[in-house]
Amino acid sequence: MANKKPTEKNRVLDEMMEMAQALQGHELISKQDMAKMKLICQSPPEYTAEKVTAIRVGRAKVSQSVLASILNVSVSAVQKWESPSSGKHPSGAAAKLLQLIDKKGLESILA
Repeated sequence: MANKKPTEKNRVLDEMMEMAQALQGHELISKQDMAKMKLICQSPPEYTAEKVTAIRVGRAKVSQSVLASILNVSVSAVQKWESPSSGKHPSGAAAKLLQLIDKKGLESILA
């Protein structure tokens, strides 16, 4: 990733994080809000088929169809993500939501 040119999205997220750190330095943002900002600004990892399955079965404890509904994707998409031979991985909002489920549990996005 060090060789990749920064995207506009990454630049904006970096600037948001810098501003949040400045606000925290002046005690204008709470530790809890700072933790939320770090999670929001963090790019989600690339999820392997095994990791998607582990999150769905172990952390969320839901079926493929329920996870698909929660992430607003097709059941076929979840099936492809969980199939090592498909080469498909969640990206964008779905990857970010999986990251939240993995770190904070399903309740964090259903509340």
